[in-house]
Amino acid sequence: MCLRHRRLLVVRPHGQDAYFLPGGVPEPGETLEEATVREVAEEVGIDLRPDELTLLTEIVTAAYGRPDTDVRLVCFTGPSDAPPVAIGEIAEVAWFTGQDAGRCASAIQMLIARRRARPSAGRGSIPGSADCPGRGDESRRRGLAADRHGLRRRIRRRRRPHRL
Repeated sequence: MCLRHRRLLVVRPHGQDAYFLPGGVPEPGETLEEATVREVAEEVGIDLRPDELTLLTEIVTAAYGRPDTDVRLVCFTGPSDAPPVAIGEIAEVAWFTGQDAGRCASAIQMLIARRRARPSAGRGSIPGSADCPGRGDESRRRGLAADRHGLRRRIRRRRRPHRL
């Protein structure tokens, strides 16, 4: 899951009308992190490293267009400033805000609703989210800083005394 400037990276596959997160199904013997790295590279051309991914959340709900099938959405964040491009099965990439949730598959709508309900969660909240881990001035302004691995941690701010 990539958030930049309060926008969530979503993709629309060829022949679909809904938007999804980049991703897919792990191949035999592949970890979830390895599958994420492979799928993100195949779908949007962004290179990530499995050891730099951080588990964000997990959602289980009905699969889009298949009400008798559940989908397990496991979301990671990881550092990257690379611009996404539509590759292979992807017809379009877009950056959505919470207002665009209705154009997404139900699992993505649930993800957005969860993040909106937790604005104090910091990382990845929609709206008002910080950028991808370790990126941009907005992260620092929201009280987050990146360590040398690109993972965010809460930083303390000095409080100014109130003036009367």
